[in-house]
Amino acid sequence: MIRRLTAIVEREGEGYVALCPEVDVASQGASVVEARDNLAEAVALFFEVAPGEEVARRLRGEVYVTQIEVAVG
Repeated sequence: MIRRLTAIVEREGEGYVALCPEVDVASQGASVVEARDNLAEAVALFFEVAPGEEVARRLRGEVYVTQIEVAVG
């Protein structure tokens, strides 16, 4: 079964950190693509080895990524 999940990637120092908020799994890489690919591998491994109860506890049904505007200063 294939499931589409969210990958949020942001720069951290000289590299990038990627987070999948639906299952709270993170990874990193030297580029955006590497961080995303490493995250996909980490999430796949999570689904392979985590007990069903842990997957059910972590798996969120919907995640929305949007932007907000706030006054600064």
